[in-house]
Amino acid sequence: MTYQEYKVISVAEGGLGTVFLGASGIPIKRMEATLNHEAAEGWTLVFQIVEQKRFLLFWKRETVILTLGR
Repeated sequence: MTYQEYKVISVAEGGLGTVFLGASGIPIKRMEATLNHEAAEGWTLVFQIVEQKRFLLFWKRETVILTLGR
């Protein structure tokens, strides 16, 4: 399928949970609300990837990168 435009959104896990607990979960409800809002505007999820980045020198934090198209 060919899309005319794309949009990239990133959803990261919380920083406080990462610092105090060593790890935190991806905020599923926030990601779901974001996808539902974008779908209502005509966007379709094309691709997603989970990226792990260093956070404040000692910790790692996961981010879901969503690519939408329409």
